[in-house]
Amino acid sequence: MASSSDEGSGSGRRPLVFDELRWVVQIRESLTEDADEEDDNGIPVSVFNVPKQLLVHKPEAYVPQFIAIGPYHHWRPELYEMERYKLASARRAQRRLRPAGLKLDALVAQFADRLERKIRAYYHRYLDFSGETLSWMMVVDGAFLLEFLQIYATAEGGGDGKPALRRVSSRMAHLVDFAGRKSAHGLILRDMLMLENQIPLFLLRKILEPQCSSPEEAGSILASMVTGFMKELFPFKMIDGDFPAVDVAKHAHLLELLYYLLVPKPTEDGAAEAHDHGESYDIEEQPENGGGSGGDEKASGGGGVYVAQLFAALWRVASKIGRGPLHLVMKPIAFAVKAPWKMLTVVPGMSGIKHPVESFFMSGADGHGDPSSTSSNLSRPPLIEEIMVPSVTELVNAGVQVAATTGGLSSISFDCKTATLHLPVVTVDSNTEVMVRNLVAYESSAASGPLVLTRYTELMNGIIDADEDVALLRQRGVVLNRMKSDGEVTKLWNGMSKSTRLTKVRAVDMAVEEMNRYYDGRWRVKTKRFMRKYVFSSWQLLTFVAAIMMLMLTTLQAFCSVYTCSRWFGAVTVSAATGE
Repeated sequence: MASSSDEGSGSGRRPLVFDELRWVVQIRESLTEDADEEDDNGIPVSVFNVPKQLLVHKPEAYVPQFIAIGPYHHWRPELYEMERYKLASARRAQRRLRPAGLKLDALVAQFADRLERKIRAYYHRYLDFSGETLSWMMVVDGAFLLEFLQIYATAEGGGDGKPALRRVSSRMAHLVDFAGRKSAHGLILRDMLMLENQIPLFLLRKILEPQCSSPEEAGSILASMVTGFMKELFPFKMIDGDFPAVDVAKHAHLLELLYYLLVPKPTEDGAAEAHDHGESYDIEEQPENGGGSGGDEKASGGGGVYVAQLFAALWRVASKIGRGPLHLVMKPIAFAVKAPWKMLTVVPGMSGIKHPVESFFMSGADGHGDPSSTSSNLSRPPLIEEIMVPSVTELVNAGVQVAATTGGLSSISFDCKTATLHLPVVTVDSNTEVMVRNLVAYESSAASGPLVLTRYTELMNGIIDADEDVALLRQRGVVLNRMKSDGEVTKLWNGMSKSTRLTKVRAVDMAVEEMNRYYDGRWRVKTKRFMRKYVFSSWQLLTFVAAIMMLMLTTLQAFCSVYTCSRWFGAVTVSAATGE
């Protein structure tokens, strides 16, 4: 089982010594095979290379660090020390085959003769080694994987669905335990969840079948193991119903099975709707102003949107109480609104206030936007700016409530009536980052529809900016933190900001848009933005206000020098202090 120079080294790289004769023989044999047979037997590729856009940011989350499962990383020297434990598992599996009068060689021969092309069909990468080598690799790795998964097998007839701890070999005792307290157990678990570290699940059943009385029993035992394993890993809390049924035969490998438990496959009607409303787009670099003519219009308007909303709010308040002396003030304001601004803008200094006045008073904006624009916004290609959402702290300060749900990703929504953002309960532990990153990598490689899980990570990345945001989510039951601190959770979500392409998921984007509309319409938010943008950061406005105040004081001084101001302001008497 030792690697040789002509079979490759490293992570699927070209062999150190290229054997041209062997390559020619392989090509000739491949071309002379029965042309009537399909190359892939209708099996879609399910084990991909991690996209480079994701791999460059944190390679250790995608490359196994402790054990190699499958062909992609098998020849890496730093992982080869675990080979002794895999071989020990294979020997124990062979002892269990003795009652049936079989050895692992029979399984290897079966894999090499009948299943080689089916095994290769699952892998995106070209596997540059013989069928016998590939078959031995699958048998040995599969035996180790089954021995690891057996501790998650659910108890038969227990009813509670809890895993039943089975006997672990003394040689494996220091590597695995059900409680997961041992560091090696966590390392193996994380490596098993990596996209490039997968083997087909049907091979595990093939290894189990000779050890059981019937193929049905082997399928039942494997389903029990995998179900317990998925329950242990499943990040979302499920209370609305029982844990989803696990059908091992319908999924290629463990990571794919976990993905479709999190993001169920849509029905035919749902798939058509997802195609219409959940399109994906390649990421393109956006101009600094956001692209299109919107940036020019915004620049020319001088940021009049915020000013317009502020004046509109003042106009509504004044209209409700427009009685008494205030009624006299409302008339000139109404006249100013209806004034011919197109003519007045030729006057120096008037063009700058044309856009704010018309926006505030003529449009009657109320800060909530037009609800009918939601569907049109969802149909447009996404922009990077549209991913931005307020943080949890900002939402709570603006009056938005955050509530935990138990329905998974499909339960993400925003209730405008109660101003409540509903988010699924997610458990965050030491395995979460590797699991989510590799699920996103699988989704970006295999999913033809909207990237639902990717959009969820973008949402969590957007609403979590600081440790205080995680603390608020934890207090409201949205995040169950199993890590050392809230800071680690913040770092985890903020680190998953890269995607292979932009996507829109109708339910998530509708919740984000409604939440942003509600948040932007809050008086406190408008005032804060206006003060920050047009008061504290605008020396032109401050200079203008100072000039107006100086002009008013100068006018008042000139008026008082001609007329007696004491008639309106009262007499000011200065009495000198007298001493005894």
